[in-house]
Amino acid sequence: MGGQYRITGDRYPRMRRPRRRGRLVALTVASVAVLGVGGWGTLQLIDVFTGGGDSASAVGTKAGCATRATPATAPKVLPVPGTITVNVFNATTRGGLAQKTADELKKRGFRIGEVANATKEYDKKVKGNGVLLGPASALDTSLPVLGAQLAGAERRTDPARKGGEIDLIIGDAFRELTKKADADRALTALADPEPTPASKKKKC
Repeated sequence: MGGQYRITGDRYPRMRRPRRRGRLVALTVASVAVLGVGGWGTLQLIDVFTGGGDSASAVGTKAGCATRATPATAPKVLPVPGTITVNVFNATTRGGLAQKTADELKKRGFRIGEVANATKEYDKKVKGNGVLLGPASALDTSLPVLGAQLAGAERRTDPARKGGEIDLIIGDAFRELTKKADADRALTALADPEPTPASKKKKC
């Protein structure tokens, strides 16, 4: 080229586009802002589901882990001996057992009905201490009360039997009634059974 301006040498200047630094800065700031908002939202979700940093959640967790009381077993209402009529039958070959046993039961407050030898169905056929027999309604009422007076006696019910009387049929292994003090303790245990554990702790 001629004239006032000449290009010398074998290198030519490169034509570069002006850098858009302003746009890059703006994009960077926007990206940081988006990441910040996203991170904050994630933390909030974690707090909601884990209860972190939330006093209400902490209280709820403590309440869930607190000791829970278990209701105690309610005492049973059993009939008193004075309301129970007992028929005493002797199924052994030893004489006088029925009357002797009836007298002792009377001292302990029971009403005494018939006193006699056992019927053929049971006579000389009861090998244990004895058999307690009553209507179905007596299974959880009067039979357990009488059973406390003769430990080991077998309890039976007859669905066809009417009335509230129960039978004590003396067996071959019978020697005497349970000692009164022991019978009284057994009655107390029946009326007021051991309570269930007072509390259970929930695993946290």
